[in-house]
Amino acid sequence: MGLTQKREITQSDVLSALGGVLDPELNKDLVTLNMIKDIRVEGGKVSFKLVLTTHACPLKKELEDAARRAVEKIPGVAGVNVEVTASVPQSRKLPEKEPIHGVKNTIAVASGKGGVGKSTVSVNLAVALAMKGSKVGILDIDIYGPSIPMMMGIHKPLDITEDKRLIPVENYGVKLISVGFMLDEETPLIWRGPLVMQLVQQFLKGVQWGGLDYLVIDLPPGTGDAQLTLVQTIPLTGAVIVTTPQDVALIDARRAIKMFGEVNVPILGIVENMSEFVCPHCGKTTEIFSHGGGEKTSQRYCVPFLGSIPIDPRIREGGDSGKPIVAASMDSPQSQAFLKLAEKVASTISVLDLAESAPPSGRP
Repeated sequence: MGLTQKREITQSDVLSALGGVLDPELNKDLVTLNMIKDIRVEGGKVSFKLVLTTHACPLKKELEDAARRAVEKIPGVAGVNVEVTASVPQSRKLPEKEPIHGVKNTIAVASGKGGVGKSTVSVNLAVALAMKGSKVGILDIDIYGPSIPMMMGIHKPLDITEDKRLIPVENYGVKLISVGFMLDEETPLIWRGPLVMQLVQQFLKGVQWGGLDYLVIDLPPGTGDAQLTLVQTIPLTGAVIVTTPQDVALIDARRAIKMFGEVNVPILGIVENMSEFVCPHCGKTTEIFSHGGGEKTSQRYCVPFLGSIPIDPRIREGGDSGKPIVAASMDSPQSQAFLKLAEKVASTISVLDLAESAPPSGRP
């Protein structure tokens, strides 16, 4: 009786196996999503790259394990090596607006009123995305309260290139441009109308960002004419609405949702800041500003709820000292809340980018 020849494993075998692994957020398989690259087969050993759509993918480990298990089931496979990387897609949202050069996605962080911690969320969201491995910048156009340079621990003037483009300053892996760099701490900014828009245009078109996966844009609080003009001018992938649980803040958050709806900017989700206070001594939870209003608002308007950020003195102290809590105390519950927020925002953008790049129904 002759010996049975052992069948050689092919790249097609690997692709076929991985075609059965679904990304539950994008609801398509890894091969269709073009996430599988550089397949190599050497005898019984198989290696390939799993290219995710964001460095902040919350399902990174699950997808890696599922891909490995699928390939291990191929007859003759003796070992599987999966290299996980990420490539953030370019947003195609609002193609009629001129994009910001070198920026793939823009995230507006907004609030219907002041005092809800919008800038704190902007800073920690940006730093969390950078800690996950993404290239991130912050554009601070909160022209009436530019506090982000202090929160980021940056106290130096901007430089310019030979062709008169602003060079962002960087800390915690995040590039920053702010109107605060152009003022001293005692100077009030009383610009209005055309001067404000001239400044915004300079920030949008006259900054050497380099390549960014995400640009977090800290907007002025409120829903007046100035804010509406800004969101009509800036090419936005989507918006994050920051609120606190009390009724007056939620009413203003709803106005912000409607404002973005008027200009067809998707709401990436709602963040409930200052959600509750956990006593560091006894562990008792106190709902100082009530609790759960942000989630109820998200349900009412059918937009994602991105999570709750607790009240904690360390968050405020980190902002005052220029050490964002997500970097200063990464393992704390407060930091974990911001890291989860970053994952949800990045995942939502990936879903939006995929939907925008998909062909119309019924067409190949």
